[in-house]
Amino acid sequence: MIPMSDMWAVVGVPAITSFLVSLLIVWTERWHGKYTFDIDIAGIQKMHRKPVPRVGGIALIAGVAAVVLFGWLYRPPSAMKNHSHDVLLLLVAGMPCFLMGLKEDLTKRVSVRARLMATFGSGLLAAWLLGAYLPRLDIYGVDHLMQYGPLALIVTAVAVAGVANAINIIDGFNGLAGSAVTIMLCGMGILAWQFNDMFMVTLILAGIGTMLGFLAVNYPTGRLFMGDGGAYVAGFWVAETAVLLVIRHPTMSPWQVLAICAYPVIEVLYSIYRRKIVRRSSPGAPDRLHLHTLLYRRLICRWLPVTTLPRWKGNAVVAGIVVVWLSSASLAAILLGSKSWVAFNLVVLQILIYMAVYARLVRGHWCLNVIVMLGLRAERTRVAA
Repeated sequence: MIPMSDMWAVVGVPAITSFLVSLLIVWTERWHGKYTFDIDIAGIQKMHRKPVPRVGGIALIAGVAAVVLFGWLYRPPSAMKNHSHDVLLLLVAGMPCFLMGLKEDLTKRVSVRARLMATFGSGLLAAWLLGAYLPRLDIYGVDHLMQYGPLALIVTAVAVAGVANAINIIDGFNGLAGSAVTIMLCGMGILAWQFNDMFMVTLILAGIGTMLGFLAVNYPTGRLFMGDGGAYVAGFWVAETAVLLVIRHPTMSPWQVLAICAYPVIEVLYSIYRRKIVRRSSPGAPDRLHLHTLLYRRLICRWLPVTTLPRWKGNAVVAGIVVVWLSSASLAAILLGSKSWVAFNLVVLQILIYMAVYARLVRGHWCLNVIVMLGLRAERTRVAA
């Protein structure tokens, strides 16, 4: 087991580093703001009223890099010393998606396809450097095919790219993506601790510490945004944590890990479905119909006098609602998800809850007809006698 002093060091070093770098970015924004500000306040997905730096990903990278650097000191904590090399390899693997996202943050000119390919490339690079590719999915008939190496690599890279883009999609309100990543890492950290896997515990604690340092500046007032670079690398870290857990522990069901990370995955898959199938538009086209946006517009704007309050107050409530969901899902997955069929049903339950809540927010009343919720048929209205 990791000594308590080592655990505090693995969390504290990246947290302090990330926090200080975040503050530095905010304090120096008048010098770099013309490059780093999110100035498109009128954009369809924007929820802030003044320009804010969107390069928080730099602070996240700095936090993880601090863990590696401390691991090279003369007398570092044993957890950092023993695992800093592998942490470095994972950090290197995440560079393609981070750099491409950062380029978008600075230039606003990188295509969706280019960013998607960068996240795909990071997944392949992690598979090469750390052997991080899924050996199984706990799906009858598919697991046999996963023994074919190239297929396993492709499936893993697609999964990693999907999670990275999912975190980018939910990054719409102060603290939302950061708190989601933190809770998912905590859930997987408990699983790693149960298996006494100190490498995974170290990897996860480094990610949690880094995210907490950033959140101290980002939440609740939104002085600094994660940006595409930060969202991609945070999603990459979550995805690779999940992949490595499944690889290192053959008795762990992939569905248990997915049950912890289901919310952002459901969001991105439903968004693609909604745009491509229901609305007949480009899957990459921005809109204001994500679940977190509807929670703000249809729920929070009715609860709170958002026209008189500072916008950040209503903005910050969204993260609180999603935190309840993710915490409940993680707890259920940890306590009940050790059996594959139970974990699978937990994922299905989250999908149904998502669809029911989404339909309620869109329609203004509950609709439990799956065909209607999927937009495949219009809802029948009752005619008064």
